[in-house]
Amino acid sequence: METSQNAALSAFLRRLLIRSALTLEEQQAILSLTGEREPVPARIDVVSPGETVDTSCLVSKGLVARYDQMLDGQRQVTSYYIPGDMCDLHSVVVPKASWSITAVSQSSVVRIPHRQLRTLCLDYPSIALAFWRDGTVDASIFAKWVGNLGRKNAKARIAHIICEMGTRMEAAGLGPRMSFEFNVTQEQLSDASGLTPVHVNRTLQDIRGDGLLTFSKGHVEVKNWDALVSVAEFDPAYLMLASPPHRVVATGRGLEAVHVR
Repeated sequence: METSQNAALSAFLRRLLIRSALTLEEQQAILSLTGEREPVPARIDVVSPGETVDTSCLVSKGLVARYDQMLDGQRQVTSYYIPGDMCDLHSVVVPKASWSITAVSQSSVVRIPHRQLRTLCLDYPSIALAFWRDGTVDASIFAKWVGNLGRKNAKARIAHIICEMGTRMEAAGLGPRMSFEFNVTQEQLSDASGLTPVHVNRTLQDIRGDGLLTFSKGHVEVKNWDALVSVAEFDPAYLMLASPPHRVVATGRGLEAVHVR
């Protein structure tokens, strides 16, 4: 039987293979990573601001979020992470955290030592580029969230979060975009949308009243995907899911990135 650690590494590899072409040897090297599995109760931090870490956290169960905390205690969530996501892969090169990672729901993570990840990058340059590409997606999501929070109304903000999570869940094999688990409370969703819990509640009622979706007990049922996408102004291009995987190969002109079909 596949252990939760092996399942998490397999999910992480599937995420990488969406955007990067890796040989069987390179894939096996990723699957050979080892780490310490750690259960994390809901609302407990996995990484705290100012903490210097020597591991990266691979989500194996539940829902995890990155957030920034204000002096008055208020939080702003800047991204969500689902099973198969390594939510702080960039800590390999920047080990001191200036942000926090917290468990949104009952979760578990596998802490992969930085030394193992560095060794992979040195031994397999294509894995290093796959990690780089994965980090670029993380940054792209963060940039999209800035625009979402800064320029959209309440209904569009929440609709965009739902569209993104449905698309990512489907790509990760965790459920179709029309019906998936999203274990956040309205209070937690307010931290992600920059709204008060009362405003979130009212906005969800409006979206439900429009016949777009239902959201109850951590489960989302989308009734009209195209209409929800329109409200959210959602374009999934920033998730970089559509292009064929890349690989760097040697050519007569040197090393070049090519699409692998």
